[in-house]
Amino acid sequence: QVQLVESGGGLVQAGGSLRLSCAASGLIFSSYAMGWFRQAPGKEREFVASISRYGSKTNYADSVKGRFTISRDNDKNTVYLQMNSLKPDDTAVYYCAAEPASSPYAYTPRTEQDFGSWGQGTQVTVSS
Repeated sequence: QVQLVESGGGLVQAGGSLRLSCAASGLIFSSYAMGWFRQAPGKEREFVASISRYGSKTNYADSVKGRFTISRDNDKNTVYLQMNSLKPDDTAVYYCAAEPASSPYAYTPRTEQDFGSWGQGTQVTVSS
């Protein structure tokens, strides 16, 4: 059974940085594309970023491009989201997601329906 556990959320001032981590277990981590999504109060969950199995390809939402960086360490079964220049609009619960990928290099899904396993989420609050 795939388990995803997010950590690293918290309260930060606008302009600050946070790094989220997602530790995965119960899977062959390098066989999975990984992603981050977020859900703000009263809004639907939205795509943030995804990364291919070996990290050679990444995909970002326009709203975070240039500020956020997704990365992974297959030896540690962990995916990261480095968030810089945070804005109050980035306030949300951030979710880690995983999906098996046959393509080792190119597959970077962007929709909720593309991912079959989800973490419980970690809260990120950005104050103005």
